[in-house]
Amino acid sequence: MTDILKAPPLRTPPAERAPTRRVWTVALAGLGALLCSLDVVVVATALPALRADFGASLSELEWTINAYNLVFACLTLTGAALGDRFGRRRMYVVGLAVFTLASAAAALAQGPGQLIGARVLQGAGAAVLLPLTLTLISEAFPAEKRGVAIGMWGGVTGLGVAAGPVLGGAVTEGLSWQWIFWLNVPIGLAMLPLAATRLRESHGTRPRLDLVGLALAAVGLTGLAWAPVRAPEAGWGSAEVLTALAVGA
Repeated sequence: MTDILKAPPLRTPPAERAPTRRVWTVALAGLGALLCSLDVVVVATALPALRADFGASLSELEWTINAYNLVFACLTLTGAALGDRFGRRRMYVVGLAVFTLASAAAALAQGPGQLIGARVLQGAGAAVLLPLTLTLISEAFPAEKRGVAIGMWGGVTGLGVAAGPVLGGAVTEGLSWQWIFWLNVPIGLAMLPLAATRLRESHGTRPRLDLVGLALAAVGLTGLAWAPVRAPEAGWGSAEVLTALAVGA
């Protein structure tokens, strides 16, 4: 009896834990990818409601979409590098927390400027979150099973982009435009503890963070987006639009 009491507790063998961990990885990575891809286009069908509530100009409405997409595009490579350097699970949790906080800020926005600022923060969170979903899947699955898992990830991501306008229109009509952002909050809050406990931490190489390249990409892409947004009001031949195009190029 004494020997039994002193015996170490039974532990689940790693071979038995691996399938469970992979299921959690696919589920959490898929949900993270779905949230990020939905918010690429979900605002598009809410623009008339935003214009009615805020009295926003056409360019301000366009920046509620462009702000998210530009920041997301500029920071994606940096987000992946941060995961390699500081831990993929850790940075996944950080990106998810930023995305969730920014979604709440967007829902609470009282004007177009506040909404655009919240969308910038949301894009930064997505830029960390989305690339790490694929990295986490690649790390969790052996090579012979990785293709199926990545295929599921790709399907979920595509579904988010395709369903974004439909979901945005339904939520805006049935509830209000704020709910296209509020819906992210409970999902994100539920995912945070699960991601912190169910995902396995991993690191990659420690690449040098190319901050100069990041700044140049941000300025260039912003210039190329700024020109067509401002052209209807300022004119394609205006100094503002021509300068933005030149800076972008």
